Amino acid sequence: MKVLICFVILLSMVGTQTTICNAIGKKPLEDSRELQLQDMLVLLLLPHMREKLAEVYSDVFLVPGSPDIYPYFVDVTHTERVNGFRGFDFLIKLDVHPTVGPHIPVGEDVFTYRISPAGVELNNFENLIGPNKFDFPPNYQDLLK
Repeated sequence: MKVLICFVILLSMVGTQTTICNAIGKKPLEDSRELQLQDMLVLLLLPHMREKLAEVYSDVFLVPGSPDIYPYFVDVTHTERVNGFRGFDFLIKLDVHPTVGPHIPVGEDVFTYRISPAGVELNNFENLIGPNKFDFPPNYQDLLK
């Protein structure tokens, strides 16, 4: 928990430039401290996101725990301090592209987490695009209910 809070603090110190880059659709071409901190935060949030996806997609897939999320298919689209300068209450919005099997995309989801000294809380979840059976190769359509 302490590690997560430290990463959030560090991310908030350098997150605005990365947020602007993501907001205009540009992907970073080289590594930076900001990108490293975002990637670390995504890694810490992955178990929370996987848990929610398993719940949401349980009525769509036969395989428990499907779909999966890979960190390189997660984009931090927005970070915000809720209670002003040096406040330790944050909102982070993540655009996620879950996959099954050999990286077959199954949709697009947006997670908004509130990260504070009280812990990590899912503030909002949106399923933008769900799995479409016709997007799956024939030999993977049996994963769908």
